[in-house]
Amino acid sequence: MATLRTSVSVRSLLASCRGTERISFWTQARPRPCKAGIPCRQLSSEAESGSSEIKKPTFMDEEVQSILIKMTGLNLAKIFKPAIQELKPPTYKLMTQAQLEEATRQAIEAAKVQLKMPPVLEERTPINDVLAEDKILEGTETAKYVFTDISYSIPHRERFIVVREPSGTLRKASWEERDRMIQVYFPKEGRRTLTPVIFKEENLKTMYSQDRHVDVLNLCVAQFEPDSAEYIKIHHQTYEDTDKHGKYDLLRSTRHFGGMAWYFVNKKNIDGLLIDQIQRDLVDDASSLVRLYHILHPDGQSAREAKEQAAEGLHLIKVFAKTEAQKGAYIELTLQAYQETFITHSAAS
Repeated sequence: MATLRTSVSVRSLLASCRGTERISFWTQARPRPCKAGIPCRQLSSEAESGSSEIKKPTFMDEEVQSILIKMTGLNLAKIFKPAIQELKPPTYKLMTQAQLEEATRQAIEAAKVQLKMPPVLEERTPINDVLAEDKILEGTETAKYVFTDISYSIPHRERFIVVREPSGTLRKASWEERDRMIQVYFPKEGRRTLTPVIFKEENLKTMYSQDRHVDVLNLCVAQFEPDSAEYIKIHHQTYEDTDKHGKYDLLRSTRHFGGMAWYFVNKKNIDGLLIDQIQRDLVDDASSLVRLYHILHPDGQSAREAKEQAAEGLHLIKVFAKTEAQKGAYIELTLQAYQETFITHSAAS
């Protein structure tokens, strides 16, 4: 984008531009107010469900969230792992059994807060609105002017931001321009005005090779809006790398595991994650994953047969392996090995 020259009120813009009678943005109805901290965008699948009689499940549905939270896990040692920070003397406390139980309960509650999943949204529609074409202004300036309404009472999604091009065109700012200007006037902690170089392709590959998938996703959540193209692209790219190398456990007991599972279920590509769960003795999570698959794809052969047979647990996984799984034989072998190991341990005990 060209050099930022100034930021003034929209009233000043109107006073300085010829032909302002053609600008009609003051009469446009504002979009409905947003809830605090949540963009005015439909959650994934909600837009599609609006035109259909049968409502397609969404990421924020109570049943879906319950399954995803259960699969995420609650490993306190991983959630509260040591972080790089200033060294301070350790603190020791002597507790009674009741105090220890209370401290553990508080730690679990704090862990649940940290595991709150970021929203999964559809990509926002590009902004291409031209407000006026003032040819008389063409060539008078060599840089773009960005006019930003910086009133504190206006939600960022409703904030009016326009750009005057050197050609004389007056248009609404694009999403990327809006994000930069809002960050200039209303800085958000952890976010930079310009995209950090860490998100370049070659740097992302380096991060993935160092198993720093969680760091990439945390930085992405801080830097981008959840319905931006960059946010969605980086999340999907990270999930794909996780699936390619079978590193699902890196995201387990983090706030990103649910989004990853949702992504694979929507793509009908849960085989790798399913095998990993069985191999890690997380059969309940594996059956929950298949159940979520059936919720999102109720018309599939696996969902129909599971319903007819009232399948649950291992039987449910076997039904999926025989019908829609891409690696059905591998899943069945993994299940067989799990059952043999379970029988051996039961006999030994």
